[in-house]
Amino acid sequence: MNTRLRAAALGTLAIAFVGTATAADLKPEEQIQTRQAGYSFMSWNMGKIKANLDGDFSQPQVEAAANAIAGIANSGMGALYGPGTDKDIGDVKTRVKPELFTDQEGVGEVAVAFIEAANNMAETAALGDEAEVKAAFGKLGESCKACHKKYRKD
Repeated sequence: MNTRLRAAALGTLAIAFVGTATAADLKPEEQIQTRQAGYSFMSWNMGKIKANLDGDFSQPQVEAAANAIAGIANSGMGALYGPGTDKDIGDVKTRVKPELFTDQEGVGEVAVAFIEAANNMAETAALGDEAEVKAAFGKLGESCKACHKKYRKD
């Protein structure tokens, strides 16, 4: 793992715990809703890539979806895990495990792996080789599952 990417991920983690001006302007329930919207949008784009790999492969569609995922992965979403977002708030439910807020090293590892996989997916999609896209998509899915397994309640 390169040093610059590790530093970026650790910076994202630091932001998660101190917040940014934008995240600080959001109530905890709004932070939960915003991060859930980001994950929903990534999931929708993962579905678009999968549909292309299972059907007629359209490189422009795959590239657009991969770029959307990479954009969110690199957006600093860690800032949306501010104080008070570790629990349900009224009708706003979260599936995050408490360990996400205490295991900074582990979170950093899965965050770096996800960012690397998302960036690789975008780069690979731009080249358009379906077999390579399929392999990159598998690695991206694995990085998602690694975080879900450790830090998401099912």
